[in-house]
Amino acid sequence: MLNDLFPVLCILVTVGLNTVAQALLKLGSGQNPLNIYLVGGVLIYGISTVFYILVLGWFNLSMAYPVVIGLTVLATTLTGAIILQEKVATIHWFGIGLMMSGILVIASSTKS
Repeated sequence: MLNDLFPVLCILVTVGLNTVAQALLKLGSGQNPLNIYLVGGVLIYGISTVFYILVLGWFNLSMAYPVVIGLTVLATTLTGAIILQEKVATIHWFGIGLMMSGILVIASSTKS
């Protein structure tokens, strides 16, 4: 059972790390080019790449990429709205809902 959950856990770790990296890059933007936020964001992206490579070993690229990117869009938007206090328009949430519907179809219909 753990063998079945590990690939999914790697997807979630990749998404989580990508989201943290995005938030750090946002916090570091417009500042000194070598600030702690930018350096941290780039380093975390590097770590997330290692997990993404593991994901690619288990899943077809045509499934892995849309799932990871789509979930990252959702997580990053939630992070922006909740932690960074950014305003997110209703139409934006609607678009994310459509994306999640498509990702659900891709993830449930694609075999590795």
